[in-house]
Amino acid sequence: MSARVPDVREGFVALLPLWLAAAPFGALYAIQARIAGLSLWETQAMSLFVFAGASQFTAVTLLLAGATPLAIVLATLIVNLRHALLAASVAPYLRGVGALGRAGLAFQLTDESYALSIRRFQAGSGSPAYLLGTNLSMYLCWQAATFGGYLLGSTLPDPTRFGLDLVFPLTFLGLLLPMLVNRPAWAAALVAAALALAGWALLPGHWYIMLAGVGGSLAGALLARDPEPREVSEAATVSRSSP
Repeated sequence: MSARVPDVREGFVALLPLWLAAAPFGALYAIQARIAGLSLWETQAMSLFVFAGASQFTAVTLLLAGATPLAIVLATLIVNLRHALLAASVAPYLRGVGALGRAGLAFQLTDESYALSIRRFQAGSGSPAYLLGTNLSMYLCWQAATFGGYLLGSTLPDPTRFGLDLVFPLTFLGLLLPMLVNRPAWAAALVAAALALAGWALLPGHWYIMLAGVGGSLAGALLARDPEPREVSEAATVSRSSP
């Protein structure tokens, strides 16, 4: 990927506008971690080595509630299971990348970097280097926001007071809408949305995330299966009927 420095730079810059949505939540995570009793280095280490916003919020919330370490690990695992689906979707485009490189890209993969990169991959203009650039951009943003949020503490306003808690999902939705160009894509989106709403209403915890991801993926995969070409089918029929 070193030969594709322009792609890395392009991916890095493409994700910069999303810093405005990510930075307030990185800071808010750090504030909650501080309230939960974590030191600056413990708080920063979670951002460095876990790098999963929803899981980090879940972890500090459970710490405040006095949950056991096992409960925290299981809860954060469930919250972040969707990344297995994201990584599986990107994997076919990374066949030329070594195992260590794929592991690094998977570790830094986020909803936002995935949405930008998968569109490029599907259009034929994507590259592992572009994905690396988007990953590095969000990684740097999250680390800076964590560090600044912990130091500034309570002087920062709560982003949810201004409705900024909707920025992440709306941004991701905006990035994905242009990809709904065929029946399998629409089926995956609609089934996932229906299952997410039903799961959120009926299931405890965050199981609705995995339910929606798996259900939507299966729906899209079923419709994406190419039927046997008519010409091939007719030729096979003629062949079987011939003496």
